Amino acid sequence: MSTTVAAEEFERCDGILRPGNTNCAGCGMSIGHQWIEQALEGTRPTLCIPACCGIVTAGSFPTSAYGVPTVATTFASSAAVATGVSAVHTMNGEDDLTVSWAGDGGTYDIGIATVSAAAERNEDILYVCYDNEIYGNTGGQRSSATPQGAKTSTTAKGKTESKKDIMAIMAAHRIPYCATLSVAHREDFFRKIKKAAGMRGFRFLMMLSPCPTGWKSEPAESVDLIRLAIGCGLFQLFEVFDGRRYRVNARRDGTPLNDYIARQRRYKSESLDLEGLEQSINEGWAFLDAMEKAFPARDGD
Repeated sequence: MSTTVAAEEFERCDGILRPGNTNCAGCGMSIGHQWIEQALEGTRPTLCIPACCGIVTAGSFPTSAYGVPTVATTFASSAAVATGVSAVHTMNGEDDLTVSWAGDGGTYDIGIATVSAAAERNEDILYVCYDNEIYGNTGGQRSSATPQGAKTSTTAKGKTESKKDIMAIMAAHRIPYCATLSVAHREDFFRKIKKAAGMRGFRFLMMLSPCPTGWKSEPAESVDLIRLAIGCGLFQLFEVFDGRRYRVNARRDGTPLNDYIARQRRYKSESLDLEGLEQSINEGWAFLDAMEKAFPARDGD
């Protein structure tokens, strides 16, 4: 199907992601696109996307699978470009939403400087990181978001280091809002998108995004994988307000960690230490529980 769009058609196009995109089956990013579009109900945000699977989504020139204004940026500069786009909207008296849409490589690693700078300045940007825990667009290399024990094209025996805690980093910037998103929790996902879209300043949302190609998982199981990740406690679903007030949105339910691990061949590695990973999960929850108890979110948050 051709996705070439005439100028007059483009102005009428409210959808974010159209047919003709290049996303793989089971891609968590595709679900994220569709749910954000539905949550925003016809809003036409401007997307700023660095080098990642998200910018390949559009397809080859002169076609585009994006139905909203989209700027392709260099790997490191999505937040910087979004800063400029947001400033232009403000100067023009426009109330348009500016969205940085980036993978973990352009957020945790190569783009961390501009992300941090925009957060420190509290730029009026909604930053969404779809975290597939690898450099998925260039061969599945290791990123600092790759979990310990997972194999990638550059860590054949499994990554030995722990995953970077990007949420703690963003909370330390004292931005108005940061939260994690789950494609297995639709109502919570929609609520957070609407909340973030209705706020001003730098808002950061992190979505764990299954990548069947890199995770060596079945495309049909992507949503179930996220449900299992939350159930076993490996992925925490929570919000932080002004970097100081915490709210947990879903707690682990006793799902065995191996139920999540066993469905992904990327964890069949020499460095996988299930006992150590369980301990890390317990420590992470001890910290989050303590933060929520000491610094709870307010009723109006």
